[in-house]
Amino acid sequence: MSNPPTSNLQPPTIDLRSKRITITGGKGFLGTHLIHTLQARGYRNISVADLPEYNLTSLPDIKRMYSDQSPDIVIHLAAKVGGIGFNQENPASLFYDNAMMGIQLIHEGYLRKIEKFVALGTICAYPKFTPVPFREDDIWNGYPEETNAPYGLAKKMMLVQSQAYRQQYGFNSIFLLPVNLYGPNDNFSFKSSHVIPALIRKFHLANLLSRGDFAGIIKDFLRNKDGAIVVEGKRFEATANSSQEEVLAVLNRYGIYYSSKSSTLRPQTEIECGISSFDLQHPTSNLIDSSSLSTTVEIWGTGQATREFFYVEDAAEAIALATENYNKSDPVNIGAGFEIAIKDLVNLIIELIGFKGFIAWDTAKPDGQPRRMLDTSRAQSEFGFSAKTTFAEGLRKTIDWYVSQT
Repeated sequence: MSNPPTSNLQPPTIDLRSKRITITGGKGFLGTHLIHTLQARGYRNISVADLPEYNLTSLPDIKRMYSDQSPDIVIHLAAKVGGIGFNQENPASLFYDNAMMGIQLIHEGYLRKIEKFVALGTICAYPKFTPVPFREDDIWNGYPEETNAPYGLAKKMMLVQSQAYRQQYGFNSIFLLPVNLYGPNDNFSFKSSHVIPALIRKFHLANLLSRGDFAGIIKDFLRNKDGAIVVEGKRFEATANSSQEEVLAVLNRYGIYYSSKSSTLRPQTEIECGISSFDLQHPTSNLIDSSSLSTTVEIWGTGQATREFFYVEDAAEAIALATENYNKSDPVNIGAGFEIAIKDLVNLIIELIGFKGFIAWDTAKPDGQPRRMLDTSRAQSEFGFSAKTTFAEGLRKTIDWYVSQT
């Protein structure tokens, strides 16, 4: 199946320095980095459209935002997004919220005659079994991976709308497809984070647990605002006054727990971290003597799936370059152009963060899409972008930043 016909209409390159720019989601992870990047390039007239000032699923709020800020250019980063577990629990709201934001923002931008709309899509829009590397021409050749489909399809509708509005109205809207982002200031909440921040946080908490640093664990919980969880009908929420038993219960809920070094444990298929392989028990009582205990971290899936990861500062640079220089209807991948197996990612994080315990693969949980890696040649040829940050460098910066916060 080929892409729908597109128009060759290409407005001239825009000098952003003289324009009013609105960034939706500008308070978020990518938004804060993009603002810094634009400011470093000399842009000063930048506004942010984000909660709580504007609910961008609400048309009255969108109209008010356009009236308040009178943008020449809108860069739409705002999204409701999360990892596999979050996707499984919230498919309807993921579809509705992301579709309504995109559709209404683009339409109102057209009505207001803005000069350019930059729509940020997602690699989740690609079909589940897209040949690797993912090329933009393959985006319509199948259905997305099931846990990602509501989010991915809602985002992909901005591509359809952008192409339709360009064809019928000459409206300059472009569509970028980023791969999985990571970096400092990412979302590390267990309820909605993606794989890298979730893994970094798990292994960091396991290190704190192995040292018996309950004050550090509570500080981490309070900073990430995970909220309450229910375990066997009992509500737990970490507070400054939480008991060790309560802390252990919350950690156990997220797959981080003590395991005895000396007890007789049954062999298990996949538990490894340079020590040995065991089927580990999950004590939630007051186990204080960490000298006779090790820690275990559970990880979803088999570890066989591969992912490409894109350092957030590079992503901000790509968006800035595309906003300045790209004005065509064809979608463009932006990424780092490599892939790594989740199992290899886990081993790299273990090495960088200094974890000495066990890991346990929960193979009953889904892997998600089997492979993800983008062909980024179009971004290079159309607006001269190529990623500069190596994965090892970006991962080290992210780990160092997170650990320094505790």
